Amino acid sequence: MTRVAAIDCGTNSIRLLVADADPSTGELVELDRRMEIVRLGQGVDRTGRLAPEALERTFAACRQYATVIKEHGAQRLRFVATSASRDAENRDDFVRGVLEILGVEPEVISGDQEAEFSFTGATKELAGRDHLAEPYLVVDIGGGSTEFVVGDDHVRAARSVDIGCVRMTERHLVHDGVVTDPPTDAQVAAIRADIDAALDLAEESVPLTGAATLVGLAGTVTTVAAIALGLDAYDSEAIHHSRISFDQVQEITGRLLGSTHAERAAMGAMHPGRVDVITSGALILLAVMERTGAREVVVSEHDILDGIGWSIA
Repeated sequence: MTRVAAIDCGTNSIRLLVADADPSTGELVELDRRMEIVRLGQGVDRTGRLAPEALERTFAACRQYATVIKEHGAQRLRFVATSASRDAENRDDFVRGVLEILGVEPEVISGDQEAEFSFTGATKELAGRDHLAEPYLVVDIGGGSTEFVVGDDHVRAARSVDIGCVRMTERHLVHDGVVTDPPTDAQVAAIRADIDAALDLAEESVPLTGAATLVGLAGTVTTVAAIALGLDAYDSEAIHHSRISFDQVQEITGRLLGSTHAERAAMGAMHPGRVDVITSGALILLAVMERTGAREVVVSEHDILDGIGWSIA
């Protein structure tokens, strides 16, 4: 067994997995899994640069993770960075900071690589489960981008498009530094137009209507699932592999669209870092289900982070 550490740094959050990996079987035994909302992608869509305060929040989380990795005695570390750090002009500042803190350079991966890691992490446990037929369509709704991957025992097609809960919120809902609460009909229409255009792009590479099972990943999907399940607090065991119907997603999206910041923050399973961006994320999930015709989404707590872990194993 090899003790590995995997870090996934996205537009909105940075996450850590420490696990014991069996190189012969690829089995991961989870020891520690945690997340911090750092909003690395703050303002990137508008300025093209990583904001100094966003970098400092991210580096602070990296320092915490360095301590955890050392305490667990992880032998190998892989740090993967995704959408925001791909887009930023000053990503070298990010790379240098991570190298100084953790001793490894972040791998700024392509959208296709991101998609493959997400697919592996999400589907490795699904084989043989009742009523979860192949092929799978895995949809990973991030802060800055959304990945679409279709496959069975391996990836058949993948596409990353530039829609995400942070990007859509900053582009359409923020004015003078304040999020419109609740959004206007015109703002919602603008978000939907961007999502529909992105789905058109995704469909050029990925057959969105050809999969038997829709699998949803990342914080938007798990938060919508937590609300649908009526959880008073976030419970990853209850959320993992839950099945949320199209009607539930539609109802929750409507509720979020009509809510204020305070009302969303009062939802028991809502992470404080998602309060302002969950509405845009829910709109993406709803649009994906409308386009694919899926009557339900299978929610996975295992995603790109686990795929990174598998790659080390």
